[in-house]
Amino acid sequence: MRATGATGAAAAAAAGVELLHLAPAAVRLPPVRHHLARRTAGYGERPGHVALTFDDGPDPAGTPPVLDALDRIGARATFFLLGDALERHPDLGRELVLRGHEVAVHGWYHRVPWYPAPRRDLSELRRTRDAVTAYCCDEPQWYRPPYGVLTAGLAAASRRLGLRTVLWTAWGRDWTDDATPASVLATAAPRLRPGATLLLHDSDCTSAPGSWRTTLAALPLIADHCADRGLALGPLRDHAVPAA
Repeated sequence: MRATGATGAAAAAAAGVELLHLAPAAVRLPPVRHHLARRTAGYGERPGHVALTFDDGPDPAGTPPVLDALDRIGARATFFLLGDALERHPDLGRELVLRGHEVAVHGWYHRVPWYPAPRRDLSELRRTRDAVTAYCCDEPQWYRPPYGVLTAGLAAASRRLGLRTVLWTAWGRDWTDDATPASVLATAAPRLRPGATLLLHDSDCTSAPGSWRTTLAALPLIADHCADRGLALGPLRDHAVPAA
């Protein structure tokens, strides 16, 4: 009985550690994200502004045409970069900045750290931040965890590195295999209002193959939708996100 009790206590303790580790990830849930909008969801206070953000790049297939499309609609955006992708395609990271866009940290790999590993979290985030700074010649100030899952270790690591965590208030579900340009707009439109932060993707590395083409075709639709409502698309640096 004592052994069973000890085992049960150990399991309970382990479960408690996991709960504490994953507790910050609750900000991904819509009710919690709404409550904490000014701190982590990317709500901005610049009048009439919508922050346009892209995850998972840089990607040699998707990023260049997305950049060209942004030039055509006259918009700049914030790109949350993966360190391993940037290391393989540093020229694309530099091009992002040269073309007027903002670069930010998405992590070295696109994965969810389900188990506590604070040293790994800090090491990988620092490695990504340093890679973005070195390759893009621009120091990032924003961090977005893959899948929007912010664990205690990642939250602590990002704070230590001086990165502000920002998620999103609107998305187009452009990563799915059944997404169309019209569906991306229809999904995002109800939340495209002043202060919104829109999540899109310029890479299909964790999405349906070729999904970036759907995003590409959706961009002018989104731009027209925002213009018709007097909304300007731009990067997070121009979004006036309140301090945490």
